[in-house]
Amino acid sequence: MKPTTVPGPPQMALVVHPDLGVVSALQSALAQKGFTAIIARDLPTALLAITQHYLEIAVVASHLQENGDGWPLAGVLHLVFPRAYVAVIDRVEPDILTLQAAINYGVREIYQQSTPAQDLVSSILATFEKSSPGARPTVQ
Repeated sequence: MKPTTVPGPPQMALVVHPDLGVVSALQSALAQKGFTAIIARDLPTALLAITQHYLEIAVVASHLQENGDGWPLAGVLHLVFPRAYVAVIDRVEPDILTLQAAINYGVREIYQQSTPAQDLVSSILATFEKSSPGARPTVQ
């Protein structure tokens, strides 16, 4: 009889974006890579998710209801989950103020919203796996 192995908890990712189409595309791309995606379309729902899940990846829109209100959320995620990969999606090409915000809030990468979800998730996972020694392998 073969010994059975107990799988670990699923890898969790938080996606916070007000646009349902973007959320759906990211959720699908993450699921294909073996992640369970927790979805939030506003700040209160994202804060609730932070209290109830252990996150390894977080993708946050820089604009949730007001311009730039996603940055403080990214900072909170970085403080609560210091080993998590926190990325921000911005509507426009990053400028110096955007890069400064990324540094101040502990964001590892900024992506343009026009980046296809599959490319965005592949880029995040490539960097996540390099920066997380002992990170569990994902399904390719």
